[in-house]
Amino acid sequence: MNKLNAVLKKLQKPLYVGIILTLIVITITGQRFLLGTKTYQGETKYTGYNNYKIFSLSYFHLIENKNLYELYPDEHWDYYKYSPTFALLMAPFAYMPDSLGLLTWNLLNTLILFIALWKLPLSSDGARLFTVAFILIELITSLQNSQSNGLVAGLIVAAFVLLENKKIALASLCIVLTVFIKLFGLVAFTLFIFYSHKLKAIAYSICWTLLLALLPLIVVTPSQLYFLYHSWFQLLIHDSSLSYGLSIAGWLHSWFHLDFSKNMIVIIGAVLLLVPLFKVKFYHDLKFRLLFLSSLLIWLVIFNHKAESPTFVIAITGVAVWYFSQERKIENTVLLILAFMLTVLSQTDLFPKEFRVSYVTPYVLKAVPCITIWFKIVADSILYGEKNMTPAPGMQNL
Repeated sequence: MNKLNAVLKKLQKPLYVGIILTLIVITITGQRFLLGTKTYQGETKYTGYNNYKIFSLSYFHLIENKNLYELYPDEHWDYYKYSPTFALLMAPFAYMPDSLGLLTWNLLNTLILFIALWKLPLSSDGARLFTVAFILIELITSLQNSQSNGLVAGLIVAAFVLLENKKIALASLCIVLTVFIKLFGLVAFTLFIFYSHKLKAIAYSICWTLLLALLPLIVVTPSQLYFLYHSWFQLLIHDSSLSYGLSIAGWLHSWFHLDFSKNMIVIIGAVLLLVPLFKVKFYHDLKFRLLFLSSLLIWLVIFNHKAESPTFVIAITGVAVWYFSQERKIENTVLLILAFMLTVLSQTDLFPKEFRVSYVTPYVLKAVPCITIWFKIVADSILYGEKNMTPAPGMQNL
């Protein structure tokens, strides 16, 4: 027991955790190369890190004045769905060998999220360690697909940390960057509501948005950039109508055969997300702000009808922040265990393939614990009162 305590104490030092995460990233990156090619829907074989190829090659498509939003079956599977600015920012990766570029990309996704979580004003380094440990499997799932979800989650958490430390310019940049990766990052601007200097935050956000939106003019003409933005929005509009994803829309469809308008579901979800913000007198309370951060991170996934398994590192980050920033309650612990079992583990090999195919996927079981936790967070936020305001040790109010 003493040895275990000594190990846990060492692991509470960010240097050790960072080293362990780096070794995991190196292992995962090597695994993707060793797996060789992968066949998509019986079509041409592509690399085991197809998404990274989409990202890195988008830079060359950009500087060659090609349409970023067409299929390039000779190079990779599926469409590029991010902004022209993101394609430009992939320049350093594009010029690296794939092995080094993929490793750097995965490290970026991992370490930004890790550093942001470690800087969160939680009760102790032990709470931070368990928060990182809880999201690890979902993070690995995202990395195995060379996705950007770890980066998005990290930037949003980093924005919260920076706002807590009154670094408005950098916080604004973090949120604006998420928008140029995935548009649903727009919702993270609601974090500004809790803090002073709102006009300054809006001004910084506008400046960063204009700068990043026009940044591709370094390599393309204004007419080409307009064409690319138009093509991007057309692709997103078309893409949004094709699936339900692992979302509330998918859950309602698979469980109850209800096909509500996806836009209506998002609007209702946005209203519920924002209702707790009417409790202005609790804005100064750190636990209340962390509760909203958790709600926001989960909302970004469960109301995204394009959500897929690798996206859930964002939602699980929200679940972890929620649990480890609140008082320990039996019902919260039960929900945390359900989230670990169904969201984190259900689509791994720990669950029999037949069960995954017959139940987990068609019944959107991966999303159900996150949906349940999100509704509980909303209810707890609405019912938040004076008795909830005793901060955990180490927490400070603004």
